[in-house]
Amino acid sequence: MSANFTPEQQQIKDSVLKLCRQFDDQYWLDRDTDGVFPEEFCRALADEGWVGIAMPEEYGGAGLGISEAAVMVQAITESGAGNAGFAAVAIAIFGLNPVVQFGTDEQKRKWLPPIIKREDVACFAVTEPNTGLDTTRLKTRAVDKGDHYLVNGEKIWTSTALVSNKMLLIARTKDISETKKPIDGLSLFYTDLDRDHVEIRPIDKMGRKCVDSNQVFFDDLPIPKENLIGEEGKGFRYLLHGLNAERILISASMVGLGRCALDKAANYARERVVFDRPIGMNQAIQHPLAESWAELEAAHLMAFHAAALFDSGQECGLQANAGKYLAAEAAFKACTNAVMTHGGMGYAKEFHVERYLRESLIHRLAPISPQLILSYLAEKALDLPKSY
Repeated sequence: MSANFTPEQQQIKDSVLKLCRQFDDQYWLDRDTDGVFPEEFCRALADEGWVGIAMPEEYGGAGLGISEAAVMVQAITESGAGNAGFAAVAIAIFGLNPVVQFGTDEQKRKWLPPIIKREDVACFAVTEPNTGLDTTRLKTRAVDKGDHYLVNGEKIWTSTALVSNKMLLIARTKDISETKKPIDGLSLFYTDLDRDHVEIRPIDKMGRKCVDSNQVFFDDLPIPKENLIGEEGKGFRYLLHGLNAERILISASMVGLGRCALDKAANYARERVVFDRPIGMNQAIQHPLAESWAELEAAHLMAFHAAALFDSGQECGLQANAGKYLAAEAAFKACTNAVMTHGGMGYAKEFHVERYLRESLIHRLAPISPQLILSYLAEKALDLPKSY
């Protein structure tokens, strides 16, 4: 693999960075303060066609690969938009992959163009409060009522639900006691987020204030039969198909976030003079930043190696998960080092690095913990006994 972007990929990065310059540090500081969703940013990306970068051309997308989508999201976070900028558009970029892969032609024609144009905004309702990472044990039920399903249950950490009119939902259509495996009996739907049957409660959280995370409660939500994606009972398998792409995009975005923090730290270290010398002359300042640079570059290589494997149709589970692990850890360390380099001013919002640190924790935790990734790598890469 090459460590460098192709000319086309570099052009994508340059174009996205140019767009992002309209939304400077002050814009994102204001959104982190007032919690207002960055709709202007999302609209700008949609208007220039970036939201559909990995969607099929026949439905209005660019038809490019996950590698190009990764270039794009890395440019977003590296620009200073951070995790907030990435999360605001993440599901639109690749969240509807199950529709692309397993939906009917009619479903694709109906659902994909409005997402690409941002005429529709979707959220992704998967996680539940009592199941955590054990997704096969989900309890939200979708009961067959003939021409429709009725959904009851709850989800948690559903991002962008407050600004969404559509929802990708996984729910149990067959009780777990009636299935051979817990993975069976889960079905996937794409449907309206009907506030008459859905209650949304925002979660006040540590970072990324402008991109809402929510508890969502379903009370007899009707879903037409034609909104079922693929076959009933195979929804979890459809989700699995897109998990590697999700890991790759998160990896690339976290490298971008870490690079942004590192750039702020290096600039400060060059300019800040203490005891008649810039603090960047001190090895105690230099070495942590240099170490973070090396770790971020290594994570970048793993992320784009995984992306290349994905785009060529090869197995990439190990690389995608390793990339997510490496990038999340490297970004967290880089953001921590950036705060420490700034000293007391690193704690001040006006220098932005404290926001990066708070945002770096999101994808260190989610959508899969570093411990579970290490357990997966131990089993799959090292042939050690399964531990979970």
